[in-house]
Order: sequence, then C-alpha cells, then structure tokens
Amino acid sequence: MDWILDKKKPICPQLCEQICVRIAKGEFEPNQKLLSVRDVALTAGVNPNTVQRSFEDLERMGIVYSIRGSGWYVSEDITFAKDTLERMLQEKTTAYFADMNLLGMQNDEIKNYVKEWEQ
Repeated sequence: MDWILDKKKPICPQLCEQICVRIAKGEFEPNQKLLSVRDVALTAGVNPNTVQRSFEDLERMGIVYSIRGSGWYVSEDITFAKDTLERMLQEKTTAYFADMNLLGMQNDEIKNYVKEWEQ
C-alpha cells in the first residue's frame, strides 16, 4: 500500500483520508481486515501512535471497527466512507476553483484549462 503524505501537514487526518478513500473506492471490502498498526506505520514511515490514533478516529466515524487481539476491520456499512469521499471531492474542487478565480480565470476557462491539461 502506497502512502502519499505531506510532512508539513498533520499526518493523522491524511491517513484517515487515504484509508477512507480506499474503502469508498472498493479497495477494501466490508469486514476486510486492514493492515496492522505496525505495518501501516512501517509502510507510511510514521509513528505507530499516529496510526493508532487514525484508526481510532476512523472507528469513531463508524468507518472501521476493532476486534481486540485480532485487528482493525472495515465496517459493514461503507456509506459514511462514500459520503466522506464525496465531501472531500467537493471541498477540493471548490478550493481549486476559488484559487483559479483569484488568478483571474473564469469557471469556463478553468474547465477548458483542465481539459487541455489532461491531453
């Protein structure tokens, strides 16, 4: 599992986001066991306490659950993960358009720019 982390920003929310996205996109199935805290810490290059906090945050959100002595699992209902992904997409798109508007571009110009950039 690849982790893309910005060391200038808090790591815990980034881990939560990335796990949530993977669940919403179906990379992790309901009731599937996640990597251990230690394995995530090693592959992401972060402190195990940070990973533990991330899993606990995701559990509070209802995205994962834990079984003592067994590990962390994806919740049966992944609706919240999908809703969270949709909210993140909307927030990032809104922020992008706002930034481009500050650079003097209108929304139609931004859309055309993105289309040209893809090619």
